[in-house]
Amino acid sequence: MKSLSPDLEAHLLSGTTTLCWCWKMRRADGLVLGFTDHDVPLEFDGVRYEAASGLSAGEVEAGLDLSIDNLTVAGALSAESLNEADLAAGLFDAAEIEIWRVNWAAPAGRVLLRKGRIGEVKRGKTGFSAEIRGLTAALNQPSGRVFAHGCDAVLGDSRCGVVLVAVAATVVAAIDARRFSLSGLSSYAADWFAQGLLRFTAGANAGRSGQIKRHTVSGSVAQLELWQAMSEAVAIGDTLTLVPGCDRQFSSCKTKFANAVRFRGHPYMPGTGAALASAASSTPLDGGSRYGN
Repeated sequence: MKSLSPDLEAHLLSGTTTLCWCWKMRRADGLVLGFTDHDVPLEFDGVRYEAASGLSAGEVEAGLDLSIDNLTVAGALSAESLNEADLAAGLFDAAEIEIWRVNWAAPAGRVLLRKGRIGEVKRGKTGFSAEIRGLTAALNQPSGRVFAHGCDAVLGDSRCGVVLVAVAATVVAAIDARRFSLSGLSSYAADWFAQGLLRFTAGANAGRSGQIKRHTVSGSVAQLELWQAMSEAVAIGDTLTLVPGCDRQFSSCKTKFANAVRFRGHPYMPGTGAALASAASSTPLDGGSRYGN
């Protein structure tokens, strides 16, 4: 049950209300943005909530158990706050969000209705919609170590111990923002950078990163395919740095990185075949007694 401030409670009991919605977003980079469906900006707790932002909220799905609360927020894209480039670059991924019900005539009368994080985001040329996941969504995520064949460390972190050295490359051809060719990688075999990361250092995508899906080689030129297209066009002459990827298998840890001693998986764990195997027959092959005649 929500506790209402005396100001808001008195306002609701008055019979005539002046209420609006306010949304506060805090991105992973620390930037805080405020939006309201009121026709003039509002400000409280040091945050300015911009009016005419085009945001609107759907119905909230909530339960009394630990099921995940869901809410969808839709809005228009604008150059000043929410734009397609920032959404495509992942700047709003998992951003914290607060949803307030506010008396716009006296913002001291307000109540926090929901807190959560932004989940799946869909975007078009002029608008977007974002799924808001409640706080119970965190209970649906794995926590702690997982007993599995694959390594559960992140390549290059303190548990892994591999020292990653970034390799510089230059774009020499581009099919689109997801597939392009690079020079400077002729000494690396195909798939060396598959599942790795790249970061653009010059060009329209400077400062932005992407995850590599596929790495092939043709002569002295490397071709890359990303899992997700970069937010801006990739052009000839763009520069970037790359770090190799890891498929989290023991064989790769041993041969590719010479790091088998710090492998964080369980490569010799019995699989389902061993768990479901039936016991061998105790009947001797010659049909005689197992203990002799």
